Amino acid sequence: MSNSKANKQFVVVLINPSRYDDDGYVVQWRRSLMPSNTLAVLNGLAVDAAKRTVLGDDVEIVVDVYDESNTVVPMGKIIRQIRSAGGGGLVCLVGVQSNQFPRAVDIARPLREADIAVAIGGFHVSGCLQMLPEMPPDLKEAMAMGITLFAGEAEGRFDTLLADAYHGQLRDLYNYLAEPPRLEGAPTPSLPPEILRRTSGNSATLDTSRGCPFNCKFCTIINVQGRKVRSRSPDDVERAVRAYHREGITRFFFTDDNFARNPGWERILDRLIELREREGIELSFVVQVDSTSYKIPRLVHKLATAGCKWVFIGLESVSPENLASAGKGQNHVEQYREMLQMWHDVCIMTQVGYIVGFPFDTSESIERDVEVLKNELPVHLVKFACLIPLPGSVDHRNKLLAGQWMDPDMNKYNGEKVVTDHPRMSPTEWQDAFWRTWEQFYSDEHIGTILRRCEASGPKSMRVLTQVVRDMFLARYERVQPLDGGIIRRKVRTQRRFGMKRENPLVFYPRRLWEVLSCYLPAVWHVARLVGLRWWIKYVEKPARLQLAVPSEVPPGPELAAQPQRATLPDATFATAPEPLPCPSDDRGLVEIG
Repeated sequence: MSNSKANKQFVVVLINPSRYDDDGYVVQWRRSLMPSNTLAVLNGLAVDAAKRTVLGDDVEIVVDVYDESNTVVPMGKIIRQIRSAGGGGLVCLVGVQSNQFPRAVDIARPLREADIAVAIGGFHVSGCLQMLPEMPPDLKEAMAMGITLFAGEAEGRFDTLLADAYHGQLRDLYNYLAEPPRLEGAPTPSLPPEILRRTSGNSATLDTSRGCPFNCKFCTIINVQGRKVRSRSPDDVERAVRAYHREGITRFFFTDDNFARNPGWERILDRLIELREREGIELSFVVQVDSTSYKIPRLVHKLATAGCKWVFIGLESVSPENLASAGKGQNHVEQYREMLQMWHDVCIMTQVGYIVGFPFDTSESIERDVEVLKNELPVHLVKFACLIPLPGSVDHRNKLLAGQWMDPDMNKYNGEKVVTDHPRMSPTEWQDAFWRTWEQFYSDEHIGTILRRCEASGPKSMRVLTQVVRDMFLARYERVQPLDGGIIRRKVRTQRRFGMKRENPLVFYPRRLWEVLSCYLPAVWHVARLVGLRWWIKYVEKPARLQLAVPSEVPPGPELAAQPQRATLPDATFATAPEPLPCPSDDRGLVEIG
């Protein structure tokens, strides 16, 4: 917002950095899968500070936003803009996870050489300061470069950071971890439409709550954001949804670590249902929930009615021993099938997280457990990840204090690399087992089984196939963890990790052409086969569409009525079908998120 009384500008640049690939190039896509939620939160705070002219009526705060996962950050332009502003500026590297920290520091190098103020915040900084007895070397190195570190959440504190930067009084460290802020009434997270259009689903993110009550040892959320769940109000959520809707955005990922444990989940869903049914706002969304949340009265059906298209569930393992070792006591393997069936019955896709490398895993047991996922559980998609001791987790602290080896290169801590030792597998065995899980689960044969299940009941098969193809392509052909992926990889020759030599164009571009052709040509052929398989199943095999006794309206009152008898998921073969019955949630339109 322009300030007519201002005679100088203070430039605030918000950057969510990416990470490096194995060759040292920035991982970047023409379109990333989803926008950064922290970037939206900080942009909302910065825009609010600009409207309130927190630096004085004579200073206009100009806010620029960059998501490096889909945008080349114009370093030269940023330096020139801040130098010419008259009031200086501040570059904030936001939402920096451990695997992004080396890239964040490299972005800061030319800025600090130009004497521009830089601050880095996010889970790596916060997790290290919260859980470790002393500051690790990479944080000390950043501070020695003159980079300010910000630990904790920025609501109620961002004005102070801006004022200190404007007056040239930035501290080395801002630590607010001991005082998590209230979220109710906080400035609305937002991103400019041009940022959102660079994502594959043209979608937005929003955290309706922060924190998680559980005790998983591999998790950083509980130690950085706390075990007491803090939430935004239904008014806050509605305000954000309406603001995005005015820009044509109706698809959301609610990034709460566990939406089901948000104490205000029902009031929020009631408000979303009202927006859909009374005002015709065709929103759809994704949430993360725990494996026992399906037992919460009214939750599943209200999510379906409100527009939820798929849920992400931390399944993590089908081994009770492994779950116990991870402190994941809330997961009960014997309930997995009932839980997944309930989500399937209301036409909500299930995507589960599954960790490879728990202490009781072996190459053979991992392969056996994946077969359990395929043959015994009605799950639609699986996100596999290596067990990594993330800074900020109990696992990381325990290994550090015990003197156990952990790879010092934080760039590798993204879930697809082995970064520590395992009691039953060599690093090579562990790494090979991880990549095999993707090929094993997303085999053509099993994809056919998933599609047949969906044709018989549950979500639309084309919606599921879209997500399956995306994950399969990224894991099997691009060789990246799908949560780290996007559409069409971009490699910029001049964006290479600090200390690595810039390659000759005559070497770089021919090799890049070969990488593209050898990746995309077989991938396109594979995708075409799967589309043909789906056509064959739908129009030739015609699996029988099963009638599911799902209520068309959310039951009112304090208790959920007795669950109706659910149809058992069929196996890979079916009888000839009558006309399929529509899913209750599908009559509002097909929406893909991500």
